[in-house]
Amino acid sequence: MLKIDYKKQLKHLYNPYKKEVNITDVPKMNFLMIDGEGDPNTSKPFQDAIEALYSVSYALKFIIKKEKGIDYGVLPLEGLWWCDDMSKLNSCNKDEWMWTLMIMQPDMVTPELINNATDQVKKKKNPSALSEIRFENYEEGKAAQIMYIGPFSEEGPTIKRIHTFIQENGYEIIGKHHEIYLSDPRRTIPEKLKTIIRQPIKKLT
Repeated sequence: MLKIDYKKQLKHLYNPYKKEVNITDVPKMNFLMIDGEGDPNTSKPFQDAIEALYSVSYALKFIIKKEKGIDYGVLPLEGLWWCDDMSKLNSCNKDEWMWTLMIMQPDMVTPELINNATDQVKKKKNPSALSEIRFENYEEGKAAQIMYIGPFSEEGPTIKRIHTFIQENGYEIIGKHHEIYLSDPRRTIPEKLKTIIRQPIKKLT
């Protein structure tokens, strides 16, 4: 049985510096995705999307383990966040937030395998957001990022720190605010939650 730890292989993407902002190049990767909008703290579609994404991701893991003899850890949940005015993302009403939740999939995952996994999940528990899943690649390119430890509600100063770093180093912010959730909030106290905060950038001309 071949075992693969993608978080170790992609350490620069899933275990960045904790003390300082760094710049990295994020390659094109494949994801299961679901789009939505609204306050993640109160939105049922947000919770439904998490359930559907994890259900299919784990089904894929076990299909690949059985059929290909390859075992790997399911990658963490990620979120892209945006609103009409990105400069006001932290201050605008959370009900106005738009999001894409997603989980990265190994290169061996194909549309056929996803169909098989989806069929299995549908037969077992059929989560309400199952039909909303799509399979797409996403290429972020150059991005600034840092590991944040603490409650989601107190991310503001860290996000501001990233934005200041971007401006002071001759870059500009592009694309969507990106978070990678390394901790399970159901099992981790808020003060110890680990979240990678990432922002795509480009060099000012």
